[in-house]
Amino acid sequence: MQRREVLKFSVKAISLAVAGGLIWQKSATASQPTLLRPPAAKSEKEFLASCIRCGLCVVACPFDTLKLAEFGSDISTGTPYFTPRKTPCYMCGAAPCVPACPTDALDIKTISKEGKIDISLARMGVAVVDMKNCVAFWGIQCDACYRACPLIDRAIKLEYRRNERTQKHAFLLPVVDSDVCTGCGVCERACITQKPAIIVFERDRALGAVRDDYIKGWDKKDEARIDDDFTPNPSIKKAKDYLNSGEF
Repeated sequence: MQRREVLKFSVKAISLAVAGGLIWQKSATASQPTLLRPPAAKSEKEFLASCIRCGLCVVACPFDTLKLAEFGSDISTGTPYFTPRKTPCYMCGAAPCVPACPTDALDIKTISKEGKIDISLARMGVAVVDMKNCVAFWGIQCDACYRACPLIDRAIKLEYRRNERTQKHAFLLPVVDSDVCTGCGVCERACITQKPAIIVFERDRALGAVRDDYIKGWDKKDEARIDDDFTPNPSIKKAKDYLNSGEF
């Protein structure tokens, strides 16, 4: 019996060591994946703390958009995510995946307005245009992402610009408004290029951030912070006059 127990323990130990080695190897070589969560997901840290991996949001999704991360997929196992190029979020009006969540990992308040769900308030990610490989920037007329956008003329607009190369035609360039874009990924799915030239990223990765001590003088709401609770960051040194100091 002792020999049998030793053998069983040895097999378990070897299995765990092999599995651990595979996980370490994968994590050491894998690049950070683009991670898009369902609508109304809390911040990633709060989401992982709240999500119980029940899969109810996945079941509720009528388009099979949401998937549960599998073991070794570089995403926390059992948590919901979606890949826009395969199946984007089609922004169901009732957002059935959100009320299906039993733990508020998907916070329905963040996509509600006056007590009603407004899916346009979702911020799953933000679309970014690759201007070098978007054929619209080559002068080829393509508005696939623009036409596909559920918030057409709001999240994606077309900018008309003269084509200096031909002197005859105009560019129709897709421009994303990050304040409106929900990150649904329908544009990425619709893109005609082999690898999409418009890609949805997590907002934290795609967007910059400005310190609170910068004020938009042309924005009345932002300018009002000067009169309210605005206090400059004391750690910031007095600005230098670079033009006169000879540093340029």
